[in-house]
Amino acid sequence: MKVCCALLLALTVCSLLTSHVRAQTVADSAPAARFERKLQRVQSNGVQARPDPSPTELTEQEINAYFASGKVQLPTGVRSVVFQEQPGIVIGTSQVDFDQLKAGKNSYNPLLSVFSGVHEVVVTTHAYGARREGLVHVDSVSLDGVEVPRFVLEMFVEKYLKPKYPNIGIDSRFALPARVDAATVGLHKVTVTQK
Repeated sequence: MKVCCALLLALTVCSLLTSHVRAQTVADSAPAARFERKLQRVQSNGVQARPDPSPTELTEQEINAYFASGKVQLPTGVRSVVFQEQPGIVIGTSQVDFDQLKAGKNSYNPLLSVFSGVHEVVVTTHAYGARREGLVHVDSVSLDGVEVPRFVLEMFVEKYLKPKYPNIGIDSRFALPARVDAATVGLHKVTVTQK
């Protein structure tokens, strides 16, 4: 579970983090179960002296069903996270309650006042993994359809995210667990390869 959670957590944090996940539905249970089996395979493969290099494909439907199942503990303030994958790009959409996310930590900077109340947040990122390292670059963030200026986003990240998550930012690098050597974002899927 740590394998995909590390990659998806970085993507989720870049989509301004989430906490509440919608209830699992019967229609979501089969894709969520497939996702969980694939994660278990990647974990067990990662402890082998010579991991099987066969790629593991995680579909958009499986990823979203797993997040919707409530099995991923995410920070307080975000609801109904949904991911869309395109080649090299991950788009995360969620409802964020910034007052909960900030947990009483306020700013007197009027530019940061946009980050209050509940908003639909859409984050577009470029993401990939290579040589056992995951990389995520945030291209844009919009609140209720209005793009947040880059310098305002940078202030938000520094003030509210970095204190809790020092390795997360506009550009994030992190070690891929379970001997995952590469992670490639394709059309409606993420493919991981282990070495």
